[in-house]
Amino acid sequence: MKYIVCIPDGVADSLQDYPTGDTPMRMAHTPTLDALADHGVVGWVKTVPDACSPGSDVACLSIFGYDPEVYYTGRSPLEAVSMGIDLGDNLAFRCNLVTVEDGVMKDFTAGHISTEEADQIIQALNAELRSPSIRFYTGVQYRHALVTPADWQDCTCTPPHDIQEQLVLPSLPQGPAAVLVLDLMNRSKMILANHPVNLARRKTGKRPVTQIWLWGQGTSPKLPLYSERCGLRGAAISAVDLIKGIAMLAGLNVIEVKGATGLPDTNYEGKADAALTALEHGDFVCVHVEATDEMGHKGDEKMKTQAFTDFDQRLVRHIVEGLRAKNEPFRMLVMPDHPTPIRIRTHSKDPVPFLLYDSRYPEQTGSGGYNEWNVKQRSQSIILGYKMIDLLCEKIVDSIGS
Repeated sequence: MKYIVCIPDGVADSLQDYPTGDTPMRMAHTPTLDALADHGVVGWVKTVPDACSPGSDVACLSIFGYDPEVYYTGRSPLEAVSMGIDLGDNLAFRCNLVTVEDGVMKDFTAGHISTEEADQIIQALNAELRSPSIRFYTGVQYRHALVTPADWQDCTCTPPHDIQEQLVLPSLPQGPAAVLVLDLMNRSKMILANHPVNLARRKTGKRPVTQIWLWGQGTSPKLPLYSERCGLRGAAISAVDLIKGIAMLAGLNVIEVKGATGLPDTNYEGKADAALTALEHGDFVCVHVEATDEMGHKGDEKMKTQAFTDFDQRLVRHIVEGLRAKNEPFRMLVMPDHPTPIRIRTHSKDPVPFLLYDSRYPEQTGSGGYNEWNVKQRSQSIILGYKMIDLLCEKIVDSIGS
């Protein structure tokens, strides 16, 4: 048996904002996912515990089968693992490169700055701000890391994607260590004001990096290996360090796919091919796509719909057809980590719709496909996120929607 988890990050939306049910999920062209849903099981998943914020860190830990209330120590430490950073007893902060204009968070991605441009900025920050206990590390695009002493922990920080088009003043760091965090954020403004990367970006009409924004701090996490947690061996495929870090801590192989960008231009077909290859050597693979979440943050309904169409037609369809061509029995779980509704342009902690398909049972179980509206008609059941991996692996009874 082969086990597959496919995550269209943030694709779910709020039905309250779509009274007729025509969310991006429903409006996308997804015949593969619709067929799997109509011949499988659907329901709802609570990926974010009440006490946690609805970040991809918390939600993806849940999808991988780890209870966030037990294992979560912060977002940046998970990304640091993927970046090869040995924290020791130190702290890691997520360091976004952002555009703040007239005191307003205009873009938490600085115009989706390229990794090559970002690396030049990170080098400049290290040249001016680095000390024996403080260092910046280059990540991917606008997502980077800062390592500090552990006593910087006592500080409440706001994710920049939560305050788009809002004044930043009410959301600046608070708490005993806030003065240290704010000092770095403020000093970065002077360093970046006339940086060559920004001068070039302004000339071409692109948004500059006006400063760093620090958040998501935490200490080194520890996770049970997947071989112990689920009895599985396999791999994970993603463009973002967060998923790679969780996978590495779980003892899964991380597969790098050329052209995997985390944006709508990502290499869907390459990810599908890599997933099929991984299943030749193991029994599990998780494939994560970031584009749907990025378009939710942009508030771009059309592009979010297209990204979900691509997820179906260029990724899931290829994986399903490849497994069927080999007569491989498989169970596939498809679910977003959290909603990223178009109206609010950030994450919510509402339950998300899932579909679970088992190729051994081809009988039709419903109709209407895979979208929030239809799942609501078929099932009101809600399962805790970290138990979904047990449902996939048949360690708990599949009674959802019955």
